[in-house]
Amino acid sequence: MTHNLLSQIPLFTGLPLHELDELVAALDVTELEDHQILFREGDPGEHLFIVLHGVLEVLLAEDTPQEHLLNMLHEGEYLGEMSLIIPGGHRTASVRARGKSTLLSMSRAQFMDMTKGHPELAVSMVRVLSQRLDATNTSTFRDLNEKNRQLQSAYDELKAAQAQLIEKERLERELQVAADIQLSILPDELPQLDEFGFGARILPARQVGGDLYDVFTLKDNRVGVLIGDVADKGVPSALFMARAHAFIMAQADIGLTAGDVLRVVNKHITRLQKSTQFVTVLYGILDLKTRVFSFARAGHEPPLLLHTDGSVERVPHSTGMALGLWDAITLDERTIELLPGETLLLYTDGMTDCRSPKGEPFGLERIKNKLSGFTNLNAQKVCDNLLETLINYQDGSQQDDDVTLVAVAAASDGFTLRVKKTQGK
Repeated sequence: MTHNLLSQIPLFTGLPLHELDELVAALDVTELEDHQILFREGDPGEHLFIVLHGVLEVLLAEDTPQEHLLNMLHEGEYLGEMSLIIPGGHRTASVRARGKSTLLSMSRAQFMDMTKGHPELAVSMVRVLSQRLDATNTSTFRDLNEKNRQLQSAYDELKAAQAQLIEKERLERELQVAADIQLSILPDELPQLDEFGFGARILPARQVGGDLYDVFTLKDNRVGVLIGDVADKGVPSALFMARAHAFIMAQADIGLTAGDVLRVVNKHITRLQKSTQFVTVLYGILDLKTRVFSFARAGHEPPLLLHTDGSVERVPHSTGMALGLWDAITLDERTIELLPGETLLLYTDGMTDCRSPKGEPFGLERIKNKLSGFTNLNAQKVCDNLLETLINYQDGSQQDDDVTLVAVAAASDGFTLRVKKTQGK
């Protein structure tokens, strides 16, 4: 049976059957257990092996995390023919048995002795090596083509990634420019007067936000106080915010009431606006002589009033419409005369809506409770401490909306508080 197997090996096809019987008798038999190593990569190569029974694994980086299976040899297949003609060569891979295996082995000396009696073996060896070389060349060419394809694909992906990176850097530069422009719109300094102190903080949800605020002096010993919240976030909201701010500033110092300013601004916005964006606004005018704060609220959060005894009141309010939705709007217009030592807080809904890591909103009551302890703080400290409290409450969770705070603190000089409603026009 063995000689029939040998006759199927190209190296021995030219030998007669009785010669094959003699060859089998002359060859050594090697028995391998499951997972036993026949030889390792780098070992000296001295023998040709023929698989009589079982399966052999040809491996690179055997028994390492990088182990790679190159080939599987079954009954009738052979390996190591280069060892018969190249003295001093070394194994280029490791070979391991998969299950019990039986091999025949032929040394270089045995092969050279056989070629003396059978020169045709040398011819067969040349033919086999040529076939192996052709197969190796074909495989190498195929592998090179595949590697070239992979390299081209990787190069194309790298080019695309580089283009995306360039575009990302461009967008980041543009966002930074937009952020710088937005910051330039907001006041660098707030008025600090003997009668009143002012404070403000803003925390955008993105690099560029849609909230706005301003505190600015007007003629006739008055101060304008503004806070607003554009629907949505990002660059479009920032552009809309800039437009709304410019409109308000253009109307603020021509003698109009706070409500009339917002009505004129709404007409401009609705006439020019071509999207669904809108802005909630609270704009008020503080008379420094009378301490009266007259304000109009266009859909914005009602302000909070901190009394000197630490109690916090939400200023009475009615319905008010945001700017930019309808040509004709209803505003909530009121006047407040501040008591000495009291603080008025204006804020955007990003403050109440901000959530903890568990998803619980900060809410109005937390603002009121925290604000109640700030009776002895100036306006800027009130804003700073409230924002710090919010950031701690947020504790790294995602911020969904911009947060803006504006505080107006009255000095102590004996005035009383009155709140009354003015009918909207």
